[in-house]
Amino acid sequence: MRIHYFLIPLLVLGFCVLPAAAVIQEVTVKGMVSSINKDDSTITIENPEQYGCSYPAGGAPVCSYTQMSTSFLTGSVPAESALTIFNVGDTVVATSLGGAGGEWISLAKLYNGLPAGEYVIDIVGDPGTIPTPLAGNYALDLSTAPDCTTCYGTTCKAQTSTVNILSGGTRVLEKTLEPRQVAQYNGRNDGSSVDVTFVKGEASSETCLARSGMTGPQPVSVYIVHVVPPIGFAEQFKTTPTPAPTPSPTAVPTTKSGSLPLAALAAAGLGAALLAYSRK
Repeated sequence: MRIHYFLIPLLVLGFCVLPAAAVIQEVTVKGMVSSINKDDSTITIENPEQYGCSYPAGGAPVCSYTQMSTSFLTGSVPAESALTIFNVGDTVVATSLGGAGGEWISLAKLYNGLPAGEYVIDIVGDPGTIPTPLAGNYALDLSTAPDCTTCYGTTCKAQTSTVNILSGGTRVLEKTLEPRQVAQYNGRNDGSSVDVTFVKGEASSETCLARSGMTGPQPVSVYIVHVVPPIGFAEQFKTTPTPAPTPSPTAVPTTKSGSLPLAALAAAGLGAALLAYSRK
């Protein structure tokens, strides 16, 4: 009986750990699109760099991209529209589940030519898996509602998606979409706009089954997002190079010589000798 009592805490601990361990790892990479295969519905990324974060004690996370050992990563696209939205030569951020490549759950096109940072103008897939911000100081807050008749394990088919578009941190549009419906916002006077199409998705089954802590994969949804940056968006990131300082006309270059200390010592010695001689 002692053995049974000893096992109970271990079993409880195991059940507590399982839900966290059951979430499938997301791998995010950045690179250049090297090829698009419309027959296989795949996109290949060249010279990928993997995204990762370190967590120093008492400080904010430090996140960056690190060069991977592989030269190419190929994955199937989240939706067929990605095959026309993305082009060879585009710099992209992409996320896959369970490992690098294989099946992209999100692809994001970066707005190029900005020395001060990187911003996204197009997304096909799940925007929540992309760490790079949208262009124009826009952001999205997305959620899905389950169809409780379609649940399997931890996920259900999404019946609707609530799309919130934020501008400068302020919510400017909220709309509930059914699959293939679009939310659009162009209320700023700077020529910018955001279009969000809810293609399809999943939602957590917790609300349907009235319980939490189930083990299984996380829900993944597919959206098509397009951002038109504000007029002059690239200009605000241009920096004026600082001119090199002009030397003053009265400034005289100083030259150091290894013989100067010896000359100084000799002069000091001579002065001391003369002083001693004068006191005699």
